[in-house]
Amino acid sequence: MANVARAVNIADLREMARRRLPRAIFDYVDGGAEDEITLRENRRAFEEVTFRPRQSFPVQNPDLRVRVLDHDLAMPVILAPVGYLRMMHPDGELAAARAAAAAGLLCVLSTVSGHRLEAFRAATPGPAWFQLYLLGGRDAAAAAIERARNAGFSALVVTIDVYVAGMRERDLHNGTPQLLGNSLVDKLPYVPQVLARPGWLIDFLRDGGIHRLPNVVVPGEGPMPLRDVSTELFRSSFTWNDMSWIRELWPGPIVFKGVLSADDARRCLDHGAAAIVVSNHGGRQLDSSPATLRILPEVVAAVNGRAEILLDGGVRRGVDVIKAICLGAKAVLIGRAYAYGLGAAGEHGVARAIDIFRTDLVRNLRLLGCPSIGDLDASYVHPPRG
Repeated sequence: MANVARAVNIADLREMARRRLPRAIFDYVDGGAEDEITLRENRRAFEEVTFRPRQSFPVQNPDLRVRVLDHDLAMPVILAPVGYLRMMHPDGELAAARAAAAAGLLCVLSTVSGHRLEAFRAATPGPAWFQLYLLGGRDAAAAAIERARNAGFSALVVTIDVYVAGMRERDLHNGTPQLLGNSLVDKLPYVPQVLARPGWLIDFLRDGGIHRLPNVVVPGEGPMPLRDVSTELFRSSFTWNDMSWIRELWPGPIVFKGVLSADDARRCLDHGAAAIVVSNHGGRQLDSSPATLRILPEVVAAVNGRAEILLDGGVRRGVDVIKAICLGAKAVLIGRAYAYGLGAAGEHGVARAIDIFRTDLVRNLRLLGCPSIGDLDASYVHPPRG
């Protein structure tokens, strides 16, 4: 495992993960769709925002705390749902849950997780949200919702931008479908990348190899194989009509993730959104979608305080968090940032990623002359070009 204490920033954790993981596993997290235009645009939008600091306002201990859907968080960072983290490290989602809880943060579990949702919930005494795909059809999704409710998840995150998997070309180049398949002959050309990472391979084999999806239990068939996810997304994608039966099964707060326009934001409100995540799926779905930071002000204006606004996509530094909050987000979701830490060193790596954000936030709030996250507003930034 890498010595993550030496990581100065998220880019360092990314490099540590790249060195430990087979190319197919690393690129699954690192890559985007098609030409990866949106993947780059997410970062470019943050880079275009500049600050308007208030000089000679001494701030000793800035307050990072924020309240999101009645949860008190130690800072405005939420660990986003990332599919099948168990491929990056055997502890996968459980490591993320433990690290988030230790830091006073919230973690969101993906439907496409390698560990049972009950085990994930038991790993954190703090709040946890469950992200829903309709994989396996309505009956399988309904069973997952019931399990999440009984396990004590406090919000349901409905992802609305995955009606078919994006064209993630790195996965095809790396032979990911073949590596997940059953044919040994088809796997052979891609085996060298796995053998080149013996530390990861030993952990993978000790963990029992590729597990089925324990939170997608298809009636009469059992847990879904991981290789079937892309096909099942196309067969069982979410539509607004599904909200009628989802709401019957889930009485608690619903968060809609994948909003990129004022129109969809208002549609989410019509369906009872407690919170909305401005998201382009990290550039992994429709390439040439706009950067989320550029869309954020439009969504904030459309919602007008009727739901809480969150953002993900491209967040790598504490200054990114600050910029998003200045432009109207209540908090941000990080996905790749903590997944790199997980891939580098398991729970210790996730904890290091969180600590990097915390340190960044304290330092940069002091440099801005801002005493707390709650005092941030648009007066501290020059916004990105539309």
